[in-house]
Amino acid sequence: MTEGERSLYILVVEDHPDTRRALEMFLQALGHELKLASDVKAALDLAAAGRRFDLLLSDLRLPDGNGWDLLRRLEESGRRPQQAIAISGWSSENDLAKSKGAGFRAHLIKPLAPETLIAALVEVTEAILSEERTEAVQDYTAEIDSSRRTDA
Repeated sequence: MTEGERSLYILVVEDHPDTRRALEMFLQALGHELKLASDVKAALDLAAAGRRFDLLLSDLRLPDGNGWDLLRRLEESGRRPQQAIAISGWSSENDLAKSKGAGFRAHLIKPLAPETLIAALVEVTEAILSEERTEAVQDYTAEIDSSRRTDA
């Protein structure tokens, strides 16, 4: 990781074992921390069991549902990751629009080229860092305002 980058905590949801393993090796080589799931139920269980994920990287067609519904269910449970990227062989304009409408920041089409995934990860990381900076400024401003009221 270089300065300005940060390791992401990623929930990878992919039912194809070879693709899941390739994503695992690639993302770990980039320095990210992962949890892996092969279906919606396992993904929901992982999300409920620990800290909130920075990123959901999910296939859309899963054995027990789809990535769009998974993201919606994570939102409903209060466990939605800060960002989400869809990965799928589905590539129609309707599929891309549905991913955007569901809240996925990007919809990457399989087979994934490494540079495409890296570019999406950079974009997601920048969005997360921007959100964290904004929250830090808001917290600092609230602290100053509170201190001023206390001093008055």
